[in-house]
Order: sequence, then C-alpha cells, then structure tokens
Amino acid sequence: MTTATVTASFSPKRSSNGHRFEQPEETTSSLGGAMLPKFLSDLSQDLVEVTLELNDDNDEIVLCSVAPAADDVSAADGILPRSMSATSRRIRRTFGWLRSASSRTTESNSEPVEFALSAREARRLKAKLQRTRSSARRALDGLRFISRTTVGANGAEEQWKQVEARFESLADDGLLARPDFGECIGMVDSEEFAVGIFDALARRRGQNITKITKEELREFWLQISDSSFDARLQIFFDMADSNEDGRITRGGVQELIMLSASANKLSKLKEQAEEYASLIMEELDPENLGYIELWQLEALLLQRDVYINYSRPLSTASVAWSQNLSSFMPRNLFRRLSRSLQCFMLENWQRGWIILLWVIAMASLFAWKFDQYRKNRAAFQVMRYCLPVAKGAAETLKLNMALILLPVCRNTLTWLRSTRARSFIPFDDNINFHKIIAFAIAVGIIVHAGNHLTCDFPRLVNSSPEKFAPLSSDFHGTKPTYKFLLTGAEGVTGILMVILIAISFTLAARRFRRNMVRLPAPFNKLTGFNAFWYSHHLLGLVYVLLLIHGSCLYLAHKWYEKTTWMYISVPLLLYIAERSVRTCRSQHYSVKILKVSVLPGNVISLIMSKPPGFKYKSGQYIFLQCPTISPFEWHPFSITSAPGDDHLSVHIRTVGDWTQELKRVIAEGDDSTSVDHQARLVHIGNLDQRGQPRLFVDGPYGAPAQEYRNYDVLLLVGLGIGATPFISILRDLLNSTKTAEEQMDSNTETSRSEDSQNSFTSSSLTPGDKKKSQRTTNAHFYWVTREPGSFEWFKGVMDEVAEMDQKGQIELHNYLTSVYEEGDARSTLITMVQALNHAKHGVDILSGTRVRTHFARPNWKEVFTKIASKHPYSTVGVFYCGMPMLAKELKVLSHELSHKTSTRFEFHKEYF
Repeated sequence: MTTATVTASFSPKRSSNGHRFEQPEETTSSLGGAMLPKFLSDLSQDLVEVTLELNDDNDEIVLCSVAPAADDVSAADGILPRSMSATSRRIRRTFGWLRSASSRTTESNSEPVEFALSAREARRLKAKLQRTRSSARRALDGLRFISRTTVGANGAEEQWKQVEARFESLADDGLLARPDFGECIGMVDSEEFAVGIFDALARRRGQNITKITKEELREFWLQISDSSFDARLQIFFDMADSNEDGRITRGGVQELIMLSASANKLSKLKEQAEEYASLIMEELDPENLGYIELWQLEALLLQRDVYINYSRPLSTASVAWSQNLSSFMPRNLFRRLSRSLQCFMLENWQRGWIILLWVIAMASLFAWKFDQYRKNRAAFQVMRYCLPVAKGAAETLKLNMALILLPVCRNTLTWLRSTRARSFIPFDDNINFHKIIAFAIAVGIIVHAGNHLTCDFPRLVNSSPEKFAPLSSDFHGTKPTYKFLLTGAEGVTGILMVILIAISFTLAARRFRRNMVRLPAPFNKLTGFNAFWYSHHLLGLVYVLLLIHGSCLYLAHKWYEKTTWMYISVPLLLYIAERSVRTCRSQHYSVKILKVSVLPGNVISLIMSKPPGFKYKSGQYIFLQCPTISPFEWHPFSITSAPGDDHLSVHIRTVGDWTQELKRVIAEGDDSTSVDHQARLVHIGNLDQRGQPRLFVDGPYGAPAQEYRNYDVLLLVGLGIGATPFISILRDLLNSTKTAEEQMDSNTETSRSEDSQNSFTSSSLTPGDKKKSQRTTNAHFYWVTREPGSFEWFKGVMDEVAEMDQKGQIELHNYLTSVYEEGDARSTLITMVQALNHAKHGVDILSGTRVRTHFARPNWKEVFTKIASKHPYSTVGVFYCGMPMLAKELKVLSHELSHKTSTRFEFHKEYF
C-alpha cells in the first residue's frame, strides 16, 4: 500500500532520537500528513524554533530540529521571525497549515483564502499520488507539437534536416521571422498556434524577440520535439502563462482555446471560447481562486480517458463476447490458402456465375458464327479468316448491345430485388456489369470493324475475277470498290455507329463525367454530368442505325439470317416501356416544396409533399426533374425520410451544374434563402407566391441499403453527403422501435383485460410476429465528414435517436477529419473541452447533438473487430456510400474478418 511518510527528529532536550510517522493511503488528502500539524500544535503552548528541510524534487518536508525560540522573538512574531528567508516564505506559501495561531488570529479576514489554498494543496498532493500509482500515464501519447516521427534517432534527425532546409528558404539574412516559424517547423495551416509556441519558448529565454537564428531554431526544435510528456506539458502551459507567474487565469485558458480553434478552423468554437474557458475553470478551480497551476492542467489531461469514457455512448464490445481472433487463423499455409479461396468463392459466387454464363454465351455465339462463315466456301476462299472473325465479333456485339440495356432497367430491377432472385443475382453490381458489357462492346467493335476495314474489304476488292465469280450474285454482278463498301448503307451506318459510340463512351469515362478534365472554352462543355447525360442519349440513334445496319447485309439475304432484330427487340422494347412508364409516372408524381433549408457545406434540404400512392423502402432513391432548368435531365438522390413519414425529403449537395442551378432557382424564388452558414427555412406559402420551381419525382428505385432488414446487425458508413441513404434507415428503425413498444404496451393492457387463455395466445404470437417483421437488432452508424457544419444536416435525427434509443440498439459515431487527430497539441484542449461539456451537459460542442464527435479518421480494423466481438455468430450487413478508396478498405476488412471470426460481414456499396 502506498503511504505518506513524514520524518521528524524530535526531543525537547535536543536528543538524536527519531520518530517516524506513517499515514495510510486514506489520509493522503490531509496536507503534508495528518501527524505533522498535530505534532506542531502540541508545541504551540511555548514558543519554539522549528527547522524544516524542503526537498525541491518531490516537495517532501523533513523536520530537522526543534529548539526554544530566541529571547528576542515575541509572541506577536509567531513561530517564525519576520526576517525569514526566501525558502521559508516558499514553505509558508506552499503549505498553508504552517501558520501560527496568532497569525491566523490577526489574519482572520483572510481565512477563506487560506482555506481555499489548503483545499487546493490537498487536491495537488492527491493528484500527485494518483499519478505515482499509475506511472504509465507519463507516457501518454498526447500534446505532440509535431507530426509523429520515425522511431529512432535517424527519424528525428531526418525531420530536423527538413526543418533546416525550410529555414534556408524562409530565412532573411540568417534570421527566421516570427510569422514564418509555423511553416518552418511544419505547422503550415496553424500560424497563430505556432506563433504562440514561439512566444512561449522565447519567454523561457527571457527574450522578447521577433526573429531567431538557426542555432536558436535548433534549440526551439529540440524542446518541441522532446518525447517527454512533462516537457510538452510545460510548453503548453507556458503558451498561456504570459506573465510567467506559474498561473493561468480564465483569460489565458480562453486564449489557448481560441488558438486551438483557429488551428482547426472551428469558427463556432472560437465564438464560444469564453464559455468553454469558464467550463474548464469551473472544473479545475473549484476553490474560485481565479487561476490554475501546472499540476491542475496535468491532472486534467491525465484524466482525459475518464472524461471521454464517461461521455462516450455504449459503443464498446462486451468482454464476455470477446472472440479469440488468432484461433480462427489456420497456421498451415495450405489450409490458409484453402480458407482464403473458400471465402473468395463465398463472396463472389453470384458475380462469378453471371460472368461465366455471359462469357460462355459470347464464346458459343462467336464459335457458331465463325464456323458458319468458314463453311461458306465462296466467301472464305476470297476473304479467308478475316470474314469469320469479323462475323463472330458481330454476333457478340448483337448480344452485348441487347444485354447492356438490362442493368439500367431500374423498375424491373427494383421489382426483382423483392423476389427470390436477389439470393443468386447480384443486383448491387448492375452498373459494374453495365460497364463490363460496354468494354466488351468496345473490344467487339475494334475486332469487327478492324477486320472489315483492314482485312476482308481489301481482299474482296483485290480478288481475282475467278475467285469473285461465286460471290458476284451477292453484289448484283459488279465487283465492289473500297469506296463503294464504305459509302453503302452498311458502311455508312457502321461508321456513324462507331463515331457515336466513341463519343458516348468517352464522355462517360470517370474523368470526363466528374469534370476532372479541364478543357478550354467552348470545349469545357464536353465535361461534367450534363455532357455524360446527353451523350448517352445518342445511343438511341445507335440502335436505329444498328437495325438498319443488320438488315443491309451483303452475304445474308433471308430474313431469318438477319438476326440483329432478334437480339435487341425484347430488351429495347423493355427499356422503351420503362422510359414510358417513367414519363407517365413523373407527370403524376408532381410534388410541392413544403420547406427548403440551406445548410452549411453547400447542401440543400428539400421537404416535399408525398404523392398519393407513393410507397418506398428505407435506403431507396428517387430521380428529380426540374422543368425550369431542363425538361430532360433527371438526377438521383437518396430518400432521407422514413416510409412512415407523411412527406418526402432529400438532401442535395450543390457540386454539379444542375444542382447549382437548382440552388439559384430556389434562391430567386425567395430572397430569404440566400446562402450562408446558418440553416434558413422557407415555407411553401411564400414559395408558391414567388414562383418556386415545380419538381417531378420518378421512383422509387432499388438500392443495396433497402435490404437492410435481412441482416442481424448493420454497419452503416457514410462519407459526407453519403450519409443520406442511412438517415432513412435510422428513422425507420426508430419508428419500428416506437411501434414495437406501443404494440407491447397495447398487448400488455389487452392481456390484463382478457382471460388467461387469450392472454397466453396473444403473448405466444407477438414475439414471432415481431421477429418476422424485423430481423435487425443492432445498428452502428459511422459518419465521417470534413466540415463541422455538416452535422447540422441531420441534427434532429441524431438527437431523436440518442433520446429514444434507451436500449442502446443504435450506436452513432461522428468523425470530423478536418480537426487534428486526438493527441496533437492543436486539438488536445478541444478534446478536453468536448469531453467536459459532453460529460456535464450531454451535448457535443461541434455537432450540437448528444452524439460525441471523434477527431481524425476511424480505425476501421478496430471498428470491425469490436463489432465481431460484440455480435458473434451474426450476419452483419456493411453498407457504404462514399469515395471508392475507402470502399476497397472496407471490402477487404469484411472479407478478412468473415474468415477470422464467427461473424460474417457482407459488404455493399451504394451506386447510382
């Protein structure tokens, strides 16, 4: 057990006998140990001279000697003479109980201050002992003033070389200016914070300077790169201790908060710095002395995890459910490869059999047509293998031109999602399959057209009369020229199709579609979503040309030999029917804008009237058309309202030309919708009177997230605006929970009023019905964004979920990546303010909700591991909407954890 020990050598006759007083741990709050004040009070009847020794390293007091006071010391002078040394004054200032009775009497009006000092000293000693018990906290990974360095001396030396190189480029006459200090040490975006460090380090040297030499920079660098937590803490404290008295007032704390907020570009936090400074002072200065000292700031940082854990929602896995992940990894290499192959097949078998069937179909058609024209002796003698290869490629082109329409028949796919076909057809990959077929079409065109233009056409034109004679009937008895073959119906339609398809495919490429290619005017109109949208409609003309092309064959004359129409007629009619239904339905689904919210981050929230008979599932999306902007353009947006709501809502980020135009049109309809960083609401009465745009809705259409009820547990991951598909799911889960609770209450009341037999029947049916209607038991929602204002988009939903979810079924995790990661000195105080405010008031300082915001990016491997530990032998649906790079990481983790643990993760990515 840890003890507080006071050593005193005492004898009224100045003997050398010693007494050792040991206090148990429970008395550590008594200042300096309880026995020493009592011992001194016993001697207070007669004036004595007490000699104390103060150990500067650990603040230990040793009583060296006690002797009768000198004759010239009067009772009014107290125990110690007025001519005490500086050390004696420090002892009295530090240990408030070292006061004589007469001093306490003459200073009766300062008793509250003395009591406050005593209470603070008690807390200081207690904090010191607590830190001693947990020495591992000294290695707290926090208060880093520079980025993580490479382990070892070589890494630190390499970083100094980079700083030195920047010094050479920034220095003027060998001196580095104070404003350039941040850029020089690597704090490019934190100039104000870096200047605060500069001033603190300069004050240590007793200087008030604006420029430093390389040697001084080296000294500064060694201090801020010191791996010791104590050294970092002292620098951090000195940044606010401008008068170097070892104390920080509320103004100093406020200055630190403002520097941290400025470094992280948190304007809202900067405005409320005074309020949060008061919060910290209230926590660290309960005695109301008006200042805090170094040990109090240290105690706050060392108790960081206590505050954070107190404010954190139920988001950690239960130890009782912990899985031994290593036990699931086969040690044998062959077994490991076999397990990996098994998991790969399990994850990709749906895609595999579709692709295999498609490849077999193409290969069979190519072989059939190749063999057919190889047996045509007359044509084969003239054009050899060029003709069979070209015709085989043409047959695959017919198939692919038909199949490419099916993945974009959205109404059909939405219906098929609700059937058993979803168990063996990967509907989530419809756009990927669409792209694969498009690539196969491009290859087929190259093979088909290339063979015609460079092989069989030249052979036919240059053939001898004897070899051409058997083919003369196919060309009306006249040997064709190369020009004739190109300018005929078959040649013209073929060339036009190649040109249109090349345009459409090029503008559909990712770099063109997402406006990543910068072209000079007027060619800049060829990039962006509009160019992709309109160019894709050129393919309608391609199908007309394809029908003409397929009916004007030189070597086929019977109707059943011209098979192009047989391939494309059914898919083309299905697609035309879909577009017709879409047009008719959109006219019927004309909606009114009930409310418009212009939110931070260039986001518009539209709340619209719900068309009669419009039914949808959570996770689905709709297409919107604004005739005021364009009568042809339709754009997809995820539905953020729940199926049970009496309205439709979408959140639109204005990043493209159409969305920016929509924002402009709405703003023109009512001047009060001007864009700023506050959400502004505009009601429908004003909108209609000012000519707000009319909107048409088409849908709903199926999306991966709509099947969320097929999983035991949900892991929902949204990046920025990618959170929209999952807001509807959260609302739906919330509504389901409310309904279930109301139904349970209703059944309870009914069972009380009915006889025991009816009560038993009711209770036996209800759980089964509930389980059948909703399989999902838990949901984990991770929202990662760069902009603090984004949290206002769904603030109401977050608060409602946090308030209603008493059982902890839905876990909400917000991550803000624009703030420096936890542990960086620039975010340390923000982390503490956030944890304090959340622990005391239950509100996050950044999102304004009950959901606590984390800094930097999530550790996804840790997230998956915790979910696997918390939900063993469960099926987890991982739904993601965001950038492709993270999708790859989440997919790999889903695959990895599925065969390392008993929990199976099934990954789905949102596509439009």
